[in-house]
Amino acid sequence: MKLIGILLVFAATFGGLVMTAGMEKAMHLTKGVILPAAPGEAMVIMGCAFAAFIIAQSTQTIKDTIKYMGCMVKPFSYKKSDYIELLSMLFTVFKLARSKGFLALEQHVENSSESTLFSQFPNFHKNHHALEFLCDYLRIISLGNEDAGQLGALMGEEISQIEAHETHPAHAMHHMAEGIPALGIVAAVLGVIKTMASISEPPEVLGKLIGGALVGTFLGVWFSYAFFGPFSLAIEERALSEVQYYKTIKTAIIAFLNGAAPQVAVEFARKSLPHNVQPNFYELEEILNELPPPPT
Repeated sequence: MKLIGILLVFAATFGGLVMTAGMEKAMHLTKGVILPAAPGEAMVIMGCAFAAFIIAQSTQTIKDTIKYMGCMVKPFSYKKSDYIELLSMLFTVFKLARSKGFLALEQHVENSSESTLFSQFPNFHKNHHALEFLCDYLRIISLGNEDAGQLGALMGEEISQIEAHETHPAHAMHHMAEGIPALGIVAAVLGVIKTMASISEPPEVLGKLIGGALVGTFLGVWFSYAFFGPFSLAIEERALSEVQYYKTIKTAIIAFLNGAAPQVAVEFARKSLPHNVQPNFYELEEILNELPPPPT
């Protein structure tokens, strides 16, 4: 859908020009003024914008922003099937802890890469950060701290840090988008300077030069509000979907520590999910009933 949106931006922009100027005039303006001026104006605007982005952001943020550009084709980090697998894994962990005690999880927590429990759930198992997040808290619990209030506060603080990290690329791009219209003015001023240097030219030449200068203002506003501003929101949506995965783990663990049965704890976590990735009660119940017994 996002790629369709990009195409619609181009269609709406050119379509509006055609509606106001007519097809013949619109084609003349596009070929005679906009396209000849656009490369140089875009170079000033986007070259300065990206340079400023590099100056302002760390190398890690730049890498994370590039990674998150995949949100154009994959708007969410996890699908419904990923959450079904996560809830199934948590159910298996809680079932083992309920029957054998948290110490039975020690071998799986301390050697998670080779755990027969976690390897049953391949997508979760290869998610290094989420696996480490879960194992860290299972380790704390197995050491004797089963206070749901303390662990909930600690998990909430860590998730807040994860959220700040994951959403920073979106905020960085948003700041860049806010500066692009001003850079469009810079490009336009350079075009005016070029025009003033040709003040002795006939009106038809000056008209094209002034029009070319104004292309800078147009591109600055267009790039900002039609592309980079929406891109930043799309990146933020993708980042928040990443954070939701950790929140689901937290919800299940806290419910279990508060005395809920494994299936009830998982139900708490299921109800915390957004509807677009939330399995229904009976769908999840059927899957949980078909799970093999947890390995010891």
